[in-house]
Amino acid sequence: MIRSVESAPHMSAPVLAAYSYCEAVTGQQARNFAYGIRLLPTPKRRAMSALYAFSRRVDDIGDGTLPTEVKSARLEDTRALLTRVREGKVEEDDTDPVAVALAHTAEAFPVPLDGLDELIDGVLLDVRGETYETWDDLKVYCRCVAGAIGRLSLGVFGTEPGARGVERASEYADTLGLALQLTNILRDVREDAETGRTYLPADDLAKFGCSAGFNGSTPPEGSDFAGLVHFEVRRARTLFAEGYRLLPMLDRRSGACVAAMAGIYRRLLDRIEREPEAVLRGRVSLPGREKAYVAVRGLSGLDARHVARSTLRRRT
Repeated sequence: MIRSVESAPHMSAPVLAAYSYCEAVTGQQARNFAYGIRLLPTPKRRAMSALYAFSRRVDDIGDGTLPTEVKSARLEDTRALLTRVREGKVEEDDTDPVAVALAHTAEAFPVPLDGLDELIDGVLLDVRGETYETWDDLKVYCRCVAGAIGRLSLGVFGTEPGARGVERASEYADTLGLALQLTNILRDVREDAETGRTYLPADDLAKFGCSAGFNGSTPPEGSDFAGLVHFEVRRARTLFAEGYRLLPMLDRRSGACVAAMAGIYRRLLDRIEREPEAVLRGRVSLPGREKAYVAVRGLSGLDARHVARSTLRRRT
């Protein structure tokens, strides 16, 4: 569980209450995310919770059971709220705590709020039941729902003065978001199928004989399901390797946060690779002690130092 928001003399009671609400939402509904952001200093942790709470609201609309037209209308209402935040029209005593916290975050950090518009666009694709023929098609969706969150997070983290290659930080944050989302897609193959959703590219499914989909606890008859999973795992690992180049550009605690979240998903990827069919039987997850180990490793800076050494070797 994330620590409560500490009081600050320059922050009003309504804003503190709004952040407390967002932290409660994050702690209850985002276990992997929560392990990462608990490593941040209070202002950044609050800001990340506000971003998460707004994103969670968007996702919940898309994942709900309402009719398509109602979902679309509610997503556009949420976009209108985002416009109010962007235009500075949310007062501290507004009755929506997520809006209050997000408005304060947008004032305190250079977060590109257009990224939340992209998230809404991505969830609208879900609502319409979009499928993806190729990896290039799927990348567009992943950039909306995850790459944009990476760029928003970078607005909170900031970059270290004088860091090498910092002009590509946004690109690396976006790529790391893609890696996390592809891992999510592999983990949730069965769960998504049960709601009528297919995210893996159609040409990949066809290549491995999996076009029939995943409606049971065993792979489609005659398919090479393990081959499909291993193919996507390799793709995700390539994305992680590129995205991890962001780490040396961040301060110690922001880098630890990113390393912890990404490290948890990389370990999920390891488990999926070892036992591909496990994703058809239920959600693959890590025990709390393993997540804690990943968080400690991130805080130690081991991953950031490893990436920095690897990048230096490539340059020399």
